[in-house]
Amino acid sequence: MWELARRPRWIAALLLCLAIAAAFAALGQWQLSRSIDSGVAVDETTETPVALARLAEPQQPLTSAAAGRLVTVEGTLLPDEYVVLSGRLNAGESGFWVVGHLVETDGAEPGASLAVALGWTSGADAAASVISKLEDDAPTGFSGRYLPSENPQEDDFENGVQNSLSTAALVNQWQTAPEGVYAGYLVTNAAPAGLEQISAPAPSTEVSVNWLNIFYAVEWAVFAVFAVFLWFRLVKDAWEREQEELEEQLDVN
Repeated sequence: MWELARRPRWIAALLLCLAIAAAFAALGQWQLSRSIDSGVAVDETTETPVALARLAEPQQPLTSAAAGRLVTVEGTLLPDEYVVLSGRLNAGESGFWVVGHLVETDGAEPGASLAVALGWTSGADAAASVISKLEDDAPTGFSGRYLPSENPQEDDFENGVQNSLSTAALVNQWQTAPEGVYAGYLVTNAAPAGLEQISAPAPSTEVSVNWLNIFYAVEWAVFAVFAVFLWFRLVKDAWEREQEELEEQLDVN
């Protein structure tokens, strides 16, 4: 059989099958590379605070480079612009967030607005008490994690019920019209007295496996093997036919 396989016709067929198998293998490798989706890697750069103005611009979409980063910002918390969000979990316990309206003073565009989640408390009265103190003496420098805005929810504004930190919704609530608004919001890493720090862990580094892509990769590998097997099967069939013809000639003689 192998003498037949060395004929130019079958050598050319083998080269064609090997080329097809290589293409299938490359497709399988591509599917395999897409089967593992890594979370955003947390490195020293990600966890080193930088000025917010270096990563983001007002009135611009939040970028992947800025999302989840530790940042610093200088600005003024406007009085009478605080919002209390209900139903916020912190360490598994439901409570309230106190959110302020900060007007930036150190950015490339001073006057831009940023929503700042100042801290968490388990009681609405405690949140109101902290807001009263902040009205008189609010900090001007903040550091924390910059996060994407949440989606608006069907809050009951008329009855003072609000539970989502949506920048788009806050813009409509702020009494002072902002000159520009950051797309994300800041969770401070140092809560004012009377509030607890909001849990804002670093971006996830978990790795998820896409089993469908792995299945496709295995499929392409099977196709590659089948391409070579097909050549072997065709050569063997041709050799068996020649042997049958040779036996028939011998029987006639």
